[in-house]
Amino acid sequence: MAVDQTTILIVEDEPAIIELVTFTLREAGWSSYAVHSTSEAWEFIQRRTPQLVLLDWMLPDQSGLRLLSRIRGDRQHQHLPVIMLTAKSMEEDKIAGLDQGADDYITKPFSPRELTSRIKALLRRKSPEHAQSLMTAGPVSLDPVSCTVQLNGQKIDIGHAEYKLLKFFLAHPDRVFSRSQLLDKVWGDHVVIEERTVDVHVLRLRKALKDAESLIRTVRSVGYMLSEK
Repeated sequence: MAVDQTTILIVEDEPAIIELVTFTLREAGWSSYAVHSTSEAWEFIQRRTPQLVLLDWMLPDQSGLRLLSRIRGDRQHQHLPVIMLTAKSMEEDKIAGLDQGADDYITKPFSPRELTSRIKALLRRKSPEHAQSLMTAGPVSLDPVSCTVQLNGQKIDIGHAEYKLLKFFLAHPDRVFSRSQLLDKVWGDHVVIEERTVDVHVLRLRKALKDAESLIRTVRSVGYMLSEK
């Protein structure tokens, strides 16, 4: 089973840096797209929301900080994880970046290992469903590293879509999600799937969980949630 693909947007105008970052992300198992200006970055974000943005401070059209404040001011994208990439190492510049809403800050030149560990830490903090630690609820446990699910200690067969759905529910227990939210969060807003398809996958997930199917609750007129209560 393939690991969920995380998409990272690189906003950078130096070809050597783009090459290094793209290679580093690919080695870590992430998908990446590179754009060279804030306007291209904004267009990309509107079209397809990435899981994280690596944003250069100095860009040809305007400062990366301007794009950052635009992201933070947009209701749909205000929680998008952003790491600033910059040659600036002055303390006041770091403070300015963090004040504008940057989640983290990495100064050039940086090592690929440092970049990878910073991204992993931020994804873990921002998106629990990207964490690599064992996730459990009642008799069900999911291991994100081996992409396996166990019920009462026994491995069970589960489809890829149902695996992604279960992983998301385990990362957000006791929270109700509508069908459209699940489509967006689990499959991504660029995937064309009808809302009733969510019902089909929930049905299959319950079937795969056998005796533990009651963990997945239907909340009438709203959607679904995972709860042990």
